[in-house]
Amino acid sequence: MTPADEILDIVDEQDEVIGQAPRGEAYARGMRHRCAFILVRDAQGRIFVHRRTPTKLVFPSLYDMFVGGVVGAGESYDAAALREAEEELGVSGLPQPAPLFKFLYESGDQTWWSAVYEVRCELPVNPQAEEVAWYDFLPPEELERQLTEWEWTPDGLAAYERLRAHGAG
Repeated sequence: MTPADEILDIVDEQDEVIGQAPRGEAYARGMRHRCAFILVRDAQGRIFVHRRTPTKLVFPSLYDMFVGGVVGAGESYDAAALREAEEELGVSGLPQPAPLFKFLYESGDQTWWSAVYEVRCELPVNPQAEEVAWYDFLPPEELERQLTEWEWTPDGLAAYERLRAHGAG
């Protein structure tokens, strides 16, 4: 099964499930679905930052300060957050990411409910080569400096701005 074939819950403006569709169709038709965003810090408080691979369905080759992805059909945000964080970081035994807040991301024909989490990862990471082209743990000040220098995923940037306003960033 390819990522485009993964079945997602389609949701309304209140984040209530109204149907299901394959990921590829949901993206192509701008159907609202669910995503989990996880800010990962190491033992020194540095933030995991990565550049997405050019083969990603959405926002290829852009930088992101979150790991994460779509919530599968019938999956909870919490389960998706742990699964996605472990998959993208290439670790197992990560603590359950702590939920921070949720917001509706809307840009053009793209829209998804976004649950934002934070987790500390003290394990050695081995990110998925098919997801992550480059990565590093950056001190928060360095991440702030790169916000205007690198091209970021627009949904990740929207989540990060809300995180800073939320007081957790």
